[in-house]
Amino acid sequence: MSLPRKLMIDGEQVIATTRTHVKVLFLPFLILLVVAGVGGWAISQVGDSGSGVPRWIVVAAMLVLIVWGSVLPFLKWLTWTYTLTNKRIVEQKGLLTRTGRVIPLSRINDVAFEKNLNDRILGCGTLIIHDASEQAGLELNDIPHIEAFHRTVTNLVFEKHDKTATDESV
Repeated sequence: MSLPRKLMIDGEQVIATTRTHVKVLFLPFLILLVVAGVGGWAISQVGDSGSGVPRWIVVAAMLVLIVWGSVLPFLKWLTWTYTLTNKRIVEQKGLLTRTGRVIPLSRINDVAFEKNLNDRILGCGTLIIHDASEQAGLELNDIPHIEAFHRTVTNLVFEKHDKTATDESV
């Protein structure tokens, strides 16, 4: 899910679109497996007793746990995107209510990244962007291939600042 064309500025081109690393889906996947396993065992233990109501109760409980523990986190991951264009960085998130934050490249003062041990193993990290506003910096958590993304953002920021400095000197 990239930045829709209707939200782009004239002359703007998408450089990269990413979302958080797949590692955030490990726990929801584990929840899915456990609920399916325990639910299957519970259904087999209930059997065909009575009118089948206990079996439907177990199935309903399984569905609620799977939707709450696996489907919603997956949809949250799927709809949370970071888009880097040649003019700005756009963060978009939300299922029913979409929210976002936009930072123009010309306003960025600092671009840094952090990687702990498991991030280094998985090849991801957190990109921290500080801009010239009074808001806290934007943290892009668990970005895959963090070094390449950091390098791309930094190069675009330098190009934008060089272009701005050249325009002001004329």
